[in-house]
Amino acid sequence: MAEPLLQVDDLAVHFLVGSALKGGIRTLKAVDGVRLDVKPGECLGLVGESGCGKSTLALSIMGLVPPTRGRISLGGREISNQDRMERARQVQMVFQDPYASLNPRQTVRRTLADPLSLHGVTSRTERDHRVMDMLTKVGLRPDHADRYPHEFSGGQRQRIGIARALILQPRLVICDEPVSALDVSIRAQIINLLLELKDEMGLAYILISHDLGVVEHVSDRVAVMYLGRIVEQGSWQEIFEDPRHPYTRALIAAIPDPFHRADARVARAKAHGEIASALNPPPGCHFNPRCPMKAERCLVEAPTLEPVADGHRAACHFRDSTG
Repeated sequence: MAEPLLQVDDLAVHFLVGSALKGGIRTLKAVDGVRLDVKPGECLGLVGESGCGKSTLALSIMGLVPPTRGRISLGGREISNQDRMERARQVQMVFQDPYASLNPRQTVRRTLADPLSLHGVTSRTERDHRVMDMLTKVGLRPDHADRYPHEFSGGQRQRIGIARALILQPRLVICDEPVSALDVSIRAQIINLLLELKDEMGLAYILISHDLGVVEHVSDRVAVMYLGRIVEQGSWQEIFEDPRHPYTRALIAAIPDPFHRADARVARAKAHGEIASALNPPPGCHFNPRCPMKAERCLVEAPTLEPVADGHRAACHFRDSTG
């Protein structure tokens, strides 16, 4: 087994919200004790409903949000306290919105060359060579370098965003909903490009997505997140074919299936109600207000992430039940 490239150990990101004048100050636990790892060359899919903490976790790994506690290591070296410049050489992000993530006043050449300048590439000839090489890798032409973002389609802009993320040759790339803002006809092209670049450049990915079809197609392993905690991890086959947490089953049951009518088992798996607030999470298992399997134990005792098979773990008191 390869040693993990990224290790996240007991990571928590808490925010103080409110004021002393209006109801007091409360703690929002956006990420609450997350443990996960990513191996070299692997794609880890990170899924969960909006508000579960996925993007906050990604921003903390990037160094853009300071952790409240915990440890982040890359290649066996702790990076939790590294400055942003040093971390940016190793970890980069592809953002969700290709329209908002590019500076409209900068040409593509400058968008790609500026990170090289900031990280010590002083030769203009070398910068130009690396810019042209990266444009070719992402399927753009050299003459695109002197155009501005408004001159490109959404898919082309996302290719520019991918080029910017890869220009420093990072080891880990976090893709935060990289195709959700694109037309359906373009999504497959961008996903296939990401897979090709992963193999060509030896990259590891964390893919954040609501689209479980994309996650199933791209990911080697999947981590399911709910209210700041990882509730299930495993290979994509295990997660999609033998889910052990009721929340994972609910996510899979919610995938539209135009060819089959929902049977009673699928109907039972669906979660009811809305996700609770991270300001006031339920005691015990955070999923218990929506869980069709809850028992008295679930109301008072938070389950831990325990193995159900080799490489497959779930945080549920009924993890051994097939549902």
